[in-house]
Amino acid sequence: MLGDTSDEKISDGVASRIKSMRYNLYGESEAGVIIKENPYYSQLYEDTFRRSIQEPEEFWSEIGKLISWSKPWDKALDNTNQPFTKWFVGGELNACYNAVDRHVEAGKGSKVALIHDSPLTKTVRKITYAELLDQVSHLAGGLAALGIEKGDRVLIYMPLIPEAIMAMLATARLGAVHSVVFGGFAARELCTRIEHCEPKVIIAASCGIEPHRIIRYKDILNEAIEWASYKPEKCIIYQRRNLETAPLDVEMDISWDNVLKMAGPHKCVPVEANEPLYILYTSGTTDAPKGVQRPIGGHIVTLNWSMQTIYGMGPNDVWWSASDLGWVVGHSYICYGPLLYGITSVMYEGKPDRTPDPGQYFRIIDKHKVNAIFTVPTSFRVIKREDPDVEYGKGYSLKSLKRIFVAGEHCDYDTKSWVEKIFNVPVLNHWWQTETGHAITATCVGLGHSLSPPKYTAGMPFPGYDVRVLKDDGTEAKPHELARIVVKLPLPPGTMSTLYQSPERFCQLYFRKFPGYYDTMDAGYIDEFGYIYVTARDDDVINVAGHRLSTSAMEDIVLSHPDIVDATVVGVPEPTKGEIPLCLFVTKKNAKKSEEIISKDLIQMVRDLIGPIASFRLAVMIRGLPRTRSGKTCRKSISDLARNKTVKVCITFFLNASVLVFEAFQISGTVEDPTVYKDIKITLQRLGYARTAPDPQ
Repeated sequence: MLGDTSDEKISDGVASRIKSMRYNLYGESEAGVIIKENPYYSQLYEDTFRRSIQEPEEFWSEIGKLISWSKPWDKALDNTNQPFTKWFVGGELNACYNAVDRHVEAGKGSKVALIHDSPLTKTVRKITYAELLDQVSHLAGGLAALGIEKGDRVLIYMPLIPEAIMAMLATARLGAVHSVVFGGFAARELCTRIEHCEPKVIIAASCGIEPHRIIRYKDILNEAIEWASYKPEKCIIYQRRNLETAPLDVEMDISWDNVLKMAGPHKCVPVEANEPLYILYTSGTTDAPKGVQRPIGGHIVTLNWSMQTIYGMGPNDVWWSASDLGWVVGHSYICYGPLLYGITSVMYEGKPDRTPDPGQYFRIIDKHKVNAIFTVPTSFRVIKREDPDVEYGKGYSLKSLKRIFVAGEHCDYDTKSWVEKIFNVPVLNHWWQTETGHAITATCVGLGHSLSPPKYTAGMPFPGYDVRVLKDDGTEAKPHELARIVVKLPLPPGTMSTLYQSPERFCQLYFRKFPGYYDTMDAGYIDEFGYIYVTARDDDVINVAGHRLSTSAMEDIVLSHPDIVDATVVGVPEPTKGEIPLCLFVTKKNAKKSEEIISKDLIQMVRDLIGPIASFRLAVMIRGLPRTRSGKTCRKSISDLARNKTVKVCITFFLNASVLVFEAFQISGTVEDPTVYKDIKITLQRLGYARTAPDPQ
């Protein structure tokens, strides 16, 4: 059991937080603290947040009753084995029943559940809840005929099409565990996930489509299975006949259409609330996959509630999450969230700008009467770059749109202001992680939060999250003091229960540094009103257009090149994607190829083994890398240099009591060869970075 979460300490922390919610303590006088009313204060939010922390069992029991249970829970909260907290213990339910069946039973079968809009294939499909139930129940019957039972794993490798959601729901209908792999990943990444989760069945599509090219998913799958030490029993292949069909292996493969005919519709299998709904792999090295395991009960309870609480959605609204099912946003807010809530979810298979023009977001809003969007800021940066005056979007009506929500990466203020001006709705930032499955902080529309929050904030803590900012010594930071953002245990329902097959790693990675707290590994601060600001990531994962990618995985590929002896990959700024990888490599003395040819090799290798989502296109040769005497590469210092970052250096002259303050790029004293920074700066400037950076010293 990790840490102390006594009621007294929780109450003290909440009392302090509530005080900062209501008042801005902005100064002191001889009479004491001067109190000013908080202009962002919401009584509804305060009451809700307080109850979620001080009375968690009673609070979440009320929220839990908003979904359907086949067996009620015995105990709302079991925190006896922290951090392996359990919610709704003993309760049984089914995610597919709550997302589909119950709406049909309530007479809403004719309501549109999914809209699939694909300018790439020039098609629009609308699927009602009744049609979704028919397809999913028959697919579940076919899966059961193939031997899938409660607890089995099913890996899904498909593009953003309705059949991918059907595969997720059919798996959940049987009480099995799905693991969706992003369709843009190459065979190597797919192989590692197959080997780690050991799926009994894989469901894939024949192909995906990008502007000007078709991606043959079946070929990638064949290659991954050939490499993998573990082999699935069967592969179900959905043939995209309007694009390209794939040849099937008579021993391994079976067509989607034939699976639907294998058996009749299958009933929902009840599952205990703390059993896994899915495994989703997040950033980590390819040698050690990090599979987030999501418990079914708390997850669907929270997602259902969040649709109104965070996003302010009504029962007849249309929701559009412009993401992919391979990421956590797709799981939570393309598939489960909107369907649990019983509204319409839009699936857009296209790009913001190239399919065929930058007017597509406007077209989608107008055509489908979208009420709210959830996307990454990069989407709007692309539109702004390609069509700053919105010539392509002017002919569409945006009257249905109420709000835009962004997450996944830093949203710069210029982009936010431009979007608010063009779309004429609030743009609300919120912050969450694959591990949490829903927002840690947000502007909670349904709880009365201001739709004009302070600049740069990621919102206030979502109910259930007792967010703190701690310094390295474990003491709490003051308002506006930058430190590590943590969450006091227990975590609320819906967050990960463990890492698949890695409980020890789960404890060590997230709970060891600050006992009694979940370590988000993000840095930030809390302001005087209780708003959270997330400023930096404390690990070596870079964020490319909202996709979190491991630099070490790319380094492994680069270092496999026969002419390279040393290399590092860091994130550097890019105006559209926010951040892209930059590779600095050192060649062997007897290298046979030129820098130009090696660079081209590396770009192709990363594309083949990770995929085009890495946006890996900068690879340059240098004479050496900065390493500490213990052998650690100083990645952050390279990234900081590229960003023109400096530190204030203070030198005090004791004889005349004067202080000299100047801006400099200060090199750590532990670096073995500090002279390499001069070469790195010249190289970065050649690429357009480090233009105003001072000389390293």
